[in-house]
Amino acid sequence: MRRILIVGAGQSGLQMAIGLLADDYDVTLVSLHSPEEIRAGRVLSTQCLFGAALRDEHRHGLDTHNGAAPPIGGVGVGLADAKGGLSADWTGRLREPARSVDQRLKMAAWLEEVERRGGRILIHRATVEDLDRAADSYDLVVVATGRGELGELFERDGQRSEFAAPQRTLTAAYVHGMAEHAAGSVLRRNVLPGVGEILVTPSYTLGGPCHAITVEAVPGGPMDTAPGSDEGAEAMLARVLEAVRRHTPWEYERCRGVELTDGRAVLQGAVTPVVRKPVGRLPGGAAVLAMGDAVVTNDPVTSQGANSAAQCAKAYRRAIVDHGDRPFDAEFMRSAFDGHWQHARHVVAWSKVMLRMPPHVQELLQAAQYSQETADRFANGFADPADFIGWFLHPRRASEYLTSLPISV
Repeated sequence: MRRILIVGAGQSGLQMAIGLLADDYDVTLVSLHSPEEIRAGRVLSTQCLFGAALRDEHRHGLDTHNGAAPPIGGVGVGLADAKGGLSADWTGRLREPARSVDQRLKMAAWLEEVERRGGRILIHRATVEDLDRAADSYDLVVVATGRGELGELFERDGQRSEFAAPQRTLTAAYVHGMAEHAAGSVLRRNVLPGVGEILVTPSYTLGGPCHAITVEAVPGGPMDTAPGSDEGAEAMLARVLEAVRRHTPWEYERCRGVELTDGRAVLQGAVTPVVRKPVGRLPGGAAVLAMGDAVVTNDPVTSQGANSAAQCAKAYRRAIVDHGDRPFDAEFMRSAFDGHWQHARHVVAWSKVMLRMPPHVQELLQAAQYSQETADRFANGFADPADFIGWFLHPRRASEYLTSLPISV
């Protein structure tokens, strides 16, 4: 039986661990925290899964909380104008409902599931030295965390990475008491060109159904407010709500009765979008494979982090099984990543465009106000980012698409 070591207990690491156990591999997974610590900790992210990612979870019995999470029927967009109003306000309908589950619930349950299905769990902060000592005991070592010294094992891919610094500062809060949008349970995206985005996601957390509010501010811009010293959860929520009130007053009307879902339901930080080379070398010479955020990190602006991680786990699992008894060498690792990149490249390209919000994208978002077909196509691109290539990413193709619409934009 081939032995696999996976470091990192997020979407990609846990999903692949459970999948490989079903394929009769010997799997050891290293997690920084125990299930109890994860449930009692701060929120890990805001995320939303679409289409194929949800179907895969259901197929493998991993949709532990999806039945309780509110089904998200559409993607709503509010495009702000220069005067503080809305130049477009519409909702695209999803062909399949999306769902969002607080990862404190999900990752804790999946970590327990790994052990239940026969995997070995190590609660430990893994170091490069740890991996160097352990590498000879495993057929394959996979790093599914991009944080700390382990992330530094993987070189930045300069040809595929455009940004050298965070493009947004992020502040998020999970809340109870937010009124439902007039369009129903929708993933709401408020776009403020040059300022940032305010996202509202129907979700499910420790205390039941809720909403996650995420403020994505352009660094140094009018929505980028510095946290106070030793800022607590309530102060962070107040800062989120003030940003909503000032910059999206139409969204603030829904927020008047909100409160934090729990005392650790807040998150802040910044992400530098980056693509790394998938093969790292340990001091002793052994090759290790980067997965999930360790190899492709996107800004949350397109809500693709967990979806991309799920797709990476699926692609790597398929590559491992198809490789049979051959050595998991650097050539295999690069080939496995190439399989993932066929999907990930579309997400990277789309994220770059949404972060920059060029004029042709604003024109498309305005056109969707008058074209339900365009609104629906944008919404379903969250489940199939490859579709954006033909009409959304490039100015010329966008112009051709707009010309084809039976409306005057």
